[in-house]
Amino acid sequence: MLAAFTFNTAENLPVGLLQLISDSLRVAVSAVGLLVTGYGVTVALTSVPIAHAVRAMPRRHVLTALLAALVVSSLVAALATSYWLLLGARLLTALAQALFWAVMGPVAVGLFPPEVRGRVIGALSVAGSLALVFGVPAGTWLGRQNGWQTPVALLAVLGSVSLVTVALLLPTSRPEEEPAAYGTDPDRRRFVTVLAAGTLSATGAFTGFTYLAKFLDDVSGFSAGGVNVLFVAFGAACLAGVSVTGVLLDRFPRAALSAAVATQALGLLGLYVAGSDPVAAVLFLMLMGGALGPVFMTTQNEMLRCAPGRTDIALAANSGAYNAGIAAGAALGALVLTLVDVRAAFLAGGLSTSAAGAVLLTGTRVMRQTHRA
Repeated sequence: MLAAFTFNTAENLPVGLLQLISDSLRVAVSAVGLLVTGYGVTVALTSVPIAHAVRAMPRRHVLTALLAALVVSSLVAALATSYWLLLGARLLTALAQALFWAVMGPVAVGLFPPEVRGRVIGALSVAGSLALVFGVPAGTWLGRQNGWQTPVALLAVLGSVSLVTVALLLPTSRPEEEPAAYGTDPDRRRFVTVLAAGTLSATGAFTGFTYLAKFLDDVSGFSAGGVNVLFVAFGAACLAGVSVTGVLLDRFPRAALSAAVATQALGLLGLYVAGSDPVAAVLFLMLMGGALGPVFMTTQNEMLRCAPGRTDIALAANSGAYNAGIAAGAALGALVLTLVDVRAAFLAGGLSTSAAGAVLLTGTRVMRQTHRA
């Protein structure tokens, strides 16, 4: 959980430190923004190849190496005196995270009985969500008080705690012998369905979320201070969503995914239709936030169930697809913003998420018909 929190904080921390890094390294804010974009693209492109390359290595050794890379890259980033050195450190962190999400899931759930695996995924998702609710805001505040290097260096400290714990206490075994190395209910068709739905959902979410501040300002009419408060509330809704979903995930795994996608679609489309009313905007914003974390969390859980081969490869594919969806969503939102307006970006996001729901519904019907035949 600490490692998940640290990786997610590392991924998103530059969002709150854009101007500080820009002023310190004397580069444009847009160039600093590439620290986030390049990170996501790296995870999307390298998750599956790296997972495949280390598929025979004991998981304790892999996780130890990944956490060591996180510690080293965070220290290099904190000491960076040039933009390119900082970018290189960020890409090293991204490479480590690309594999971390693929390996961490099977290792963590494999330590517990199968009937509580959903709860374990939920706990890891709560830790990841805390990065947005607490990690990034706290890091942003600390950076403004003491310089952007301070919170980045603190990530190395947190990573070191996880590194020592994993290196000393995690059992060593061959990957294929791990209890969660293979799906509990292998189904290639379900795997493809969930992968497609997760990608469409991520695209939809980030088509709107990337431009949420502009929407709340231009359409809903909130002040700058009000927008900041709503971002904290959005993160709290995300945390609440993964907490509730984690409790129900073992009992209703497939329904949890469909419900999260439907809730996200409702939030995005509701903002498009009624976002000009401040009260309605807050309501639909909370729905969107409450679904954002659970969508990825429930697709991860489904990968552990329906993976047609090794679960680490399936989880790597899911992480890569989700990050590809994030990049596609940001690009689609920018296009819609240029051609129409920010409100239309939420319509596009809602339609993409609705398409994800349609994929899940169609896949379920096909599976039922196949079983009957």
